[in-house]
Amino acid sequence: MFNDQKDVEIILSALGEHLEQSANDVIELLVCGGSALNVVGLVHRTTKDVDVLAYINRNKKGDVFFIKAEPLSPALIEAAKKVARDFNLPETWLNAGPASAVDFGLPEGLITRVVTRQYRQKLIVHFLGRYDQIHFKLYAVVDQGAGKHLDDLIALTPTADELEKAARWSMTHDVSDGFKQGLREVLTHLGFKDVATRL
Repeated sequence: MFNDQKDVEIILSALGEHLEQSANDVIELLVCGGSALNVVGLVHRTTKDVDVLAYINRNKKGDVFFIKAEPLSPALIEAAKKVARDFNLPETWLNAGPASAVDFGLPEGLITRVVTRQYRQKLIVHFLGRYDQIHFKLYAVVDQGAGKHLDDLIALTPTADELEKAARWSMTHDVSDGFKQGLREVLTHLGFKDVATRL
């Protein structure tokens, strides 16, 4: 369990330390969820894991490519197990639970909005920024139900324009009528009935 930004960063620093001994190349990760909210300073709450969306690769021109983080690489899994042992964490503290989102496409321009931290020499983590967290949180509220996701979404104080863009992106990940209806209900609950009617 991570209580705040400091806890998350201590654990990631430990992960970076282990990777210095086992990884051949620098590993770049794209991270979302509660740990990212804490590190970026958008929301302050406890979280139980670090959600990895993707690996980030670059070509010689510096162009960024997102590679689905499922499965996590053997070097990363091994280093994460050592951190779990050292800090008495569950083995799944680092996981690729949300990685399937990469299959359907990430919000355009996402890499320009991330907050980047380097942990030792072999680990770079890009945390989702506010705009993109709104997209993922809105999708999660409809897909998984309220609770922490709704609390996080409210704490991000999205505008009508941001919610409409997030909703339209979400509908590319689930094209069903039931999901669209769920979106409309959530948006109406949040006080954005005008956005709901435009979907």
